[in-house]
Amino acid sequence: MKSATEKQGVLSRLLKDRLGNFGMMTALLLPVLLGAGGISIDLTKMMMTKNRLQDASDSAALAAASALANDNMSIEDAKLLALEFIKTQMQSGGASPGDPDSADTGGQQEEETNAYASSLVQIDETSTVGTGKSWVINVSANYEMPLNPLTRLLVKDKTTISASTTAESATESKSALSMFLVLDRSGSMSFKTDDIASRKVPCKNWTEKNWQKPEVTAETPCYVRKIAALKSAVANLTTQLNTADPEMELVRTAAVSYNDRMQPETQLAWGTAGASAYVNALPTEPTGGTDSHAAFAKALDKLVPADASDETENPAHKDKNGQVPTKYIIFMTDGENTAYDGKSTDANGRKSDTETKASCDKARTAKVEVFTVAFMAPTRGQTLLKYCATTQANYFEADDMTQLVAAFKAIGEKAVAAVARLTH
Repeated sequence: MKSATEKQGVLSRLLKDRLGNFGMMTALLLPVLLGAGGISIDLTKMMMTKNRLQDASDSAALAAASALANDNMSIEDAKLLALEFIKTQMQSGGASPGDPDSADTGGQQEEETNAYASSLVQIDETSTVGTGKSWVINVSANYEMPLNPLTRLLVKDKTTISASTTAESATESKSALSMFLVLDRSGSMSFKTDDIASRKVPCKNWTEKNWQKPEVTAETPCYVRKIAALKSAVANLTTQLNTADPEMELVRTAAVSYNDRMQPETQLAWGTAGASAYVNALPTEPTGGTDSHAAFAKALDKLVPADASDETENPAHKDKNGQVPTKYIIFMTDGENTAYDGKSTDANGRKSDTETKASCDKARTAKVEVFTVAFMAPTRGQTLLKYCATTQANYFEADDMTQLVAAFKAIGEKAVAAVARLTH
């Protein structure tokens, strides 16, 4: 039997023994080390899943926005469509590498269902002008991502990945606009184009060489005059505006014409009836020289008065449709300036050019968008219109009636264009 002293010696030696410390420390730290490795793997997976989920959210919001605006889809159906887009996008992304829960078809289906069930789609509808509607689509996509077994040693079994998107759309263009036509009705607008108006009914086919010569008689075929081509082009433009705004709640128009003097303008009014009547009443055989400065300045002053207290367009739209309108001037000529306030000299023609350009500069500063159309115009006339166009894309050259109508059609399309856009 060991004595008490011997027992104390054995216990002292046992406490001083360090031979198993590494094994004990390894046993204690191993779960922590394994958990840290698992977290590193899961962080990479979380980033990949977050990107996939954001793509799914964006696609879902835009799909719903487009379906509401273009396909007349109900809100409930649009929500289901958005959720299906999320499910499809998560499916197309495939399983994440190293994810045991997504390594086969069954795991992938679970992943799709997870994202589908955990996501929310909120659609707010607002009535706008007339029968129009607009929508705000908010998509909140969520996915419960399972963590790998190593991570689960330290933290929970799953983590939530989220992504969100907002998109907007509308049934029609909600951009209110005010448009002023500045149109050349000088003598050269009586000249013929190459388009035949009638092979049976004779008329005087005026050209620069025979203009107003008494010996000119009516003949067939009768060619379309430039002024008639202009009326057709404006009719195409107003048809587009009327189609976009059948209730006359968004569009206001007016017109002014000029030869070597400015003619009285129409007042800006809802719809296109006033401007159309003005253009159709232009003489079938215009006369006179060309001076654009006063007519362009008048159009600009009516859209954006120099004295802010005279402003009428913004208040008119605010009362009618609650918007600040986009303002346009369509400036057309078939010649070059030859006069200033009725006095025809080369110097006066260039003075008109200078003052017209000054007004074009003011329009640019005032954010009035200017479209210009050179209709069979000489070089100096083209140069003036190129200068006045807000951008190069806003300048058009037309060498015949077909091209003139196409130019006004393109302008109309730009004015009434509509889009669905991603906002956040």
